[in-house]
Amino acid sequence: MFKPALLFTVSLCILLGGCKKEQNTGVPPVGLDLALNLNLPEYANLQVPGGWVYITGGSQGLIVYRSSADAFTAVDRHCPYQPENLCRVTVPDGSVVARDTACCGSAYLLFDGSVTEGPSSFNLRRYNTSWNGTTLRIYN
Repeated sequence: MFKPALLFTVSLCILLGGCKKEQNTGVPPVGLDLALNLNLPEYANLQVPGGWVYITGGSQGLIVYRSSADAFTAVDRHCPYQPENLCRVTVPDGSVVARDTACCGSAYLLFDGSVTEGPSSFNLRRYNTSWNGTTLRIYN
């Protein structure tokens, strides 16, 4: 027979284990809700998979990357390695990797913001995206 305290403890463990808390990278959380009309000329690079653009928003600006016909990634340019230095990642021409050349030399995939090299152990801060065929919404 289950005791109420045991049932409560098991339930609590299941609930707490199912919640994923975002890892604190030191990059300040910024409220964000943008709508981009991808038919505008400034977003021409986002018309095809593999294209990306810099846009204003987030902590140090954003990189928006189109990974497929209907999937986009938006990451903050604020480098999470020693974030107090306010360093930004940049994307060399023809690359799918964003790099922090000013502070630490860390590199991150545009596809998901994950670290590929360098001393950083944190990914770039990623924002949610939704796409309706014309407008890309970026939000948290």
